Amino acid sequence: MKTLPKLLPAFLLILGLFALPGARADDQPAPDPKKLIVMLDWFVNPDHAALIVAQEKGFFAAQGLAVELQTPADPNDPPKLAAAGKVNLAVSYQPQLHIHVNAGLPIKRIATLVATPLNSLVVLKDGPVKTLADLKGRKIGYSVGGFEEALLKTLLAKAGLKLDDVTLVNVNFSLSPALLSKQVDAVIGAFRNFELNQMDLAKKPGRAFYPEEEGVPPYDELVLVANRDQLKDPRLGRFMTALEQATLYILNHPDDAWKAFIAQHKDLDDELNRRAWRDTLPRLARRPAALDEARYKRFANFLVKQGVITVALPVSNYAVQLPLPE
Repeated sequence: MKTLPKLLPAFLLILGLFALPGARADDQPAPDPKKLIVMLDWFVNPDHAALIVAQEKGFFAAQGLAVELQTPADPNDPPKLAAAGKVNLAVSYQPQLHIHVNAGLPIKRIATLVATPLNSLVVLKDGPVKTLADLKGRKIGYSVGGFEEALLKTLLAKAGLKLDDVTLVNVNFSLSPALLSKQVDAVIGAFRNFELNQMDLAKKPGRAFYPEEEGVPPYDELVLVANRDQLKDPRLGRFMTALEQATLYILNHPDDAWKAFIAQHKDLDDELNRRAWRDTLPRLARRPAALDEARYKRFANFLVKQGVITVALPVSNYAVQLPLPE
């Protein structure tokens, strides 16, 4: 596999960055016992629809819960903060969950927010790459090593290619800018609900190759994790109930839910976020607490095969379906 030096990011797609109080792993105090502290994975965006609407429409309050949503100063921090008991819940990703637990982080998945992959390999629609085989000898930008390389390896294999047939370029989080400026010929790790819309609005439409159609087992994109020693907290079941109610409200009343979503985040009321909202809603987990153990086991085995993790631990080591209150 050939690599090039890191590129300085051209810009970040900032949608309400730090719209909620931020926190660092090293200065975060213990959570207020009267509140459930939920740390998002990054800035507020439509992927967090169920959490924001549950807060704004009073579904948490109706369950007797005081919930505080926070954004991190570093997107790598939320699972670590949950593991350390500094927050009650953290938004993370199923692939990272496997990696974290295999590395010894004491967390478990208790809910799903986005139940399908969002990750994709994106090229310019009018560019030279028409099929995966056209990637041979080309540059592919990425943001996060490890899992993204495993995805790419699987996609390339479908076309009879290997990682050595392409040049990987770390573009940090400037996926769309690197592609639009033709620094790279493709990017892996682009979220189909954001980057594709961003490119379309820039009048340079993209085309996506979807991992789940190219040999990668389907997985949950966004999940909620908690410290495995805190799973008996009676508030968690009520939290799940509120999350499911909020999700159903969003599906039944998407326009009213959008208004609730942007109520405290006026800076998100733009065409990009409206399109992302539209594209995200069908992917929301209808039953956030539900756990498909066979699906998680299958994905863990895929990660072992790709060398991302060393062993496929029992699903009970890293994921649980908590009972909901009657």
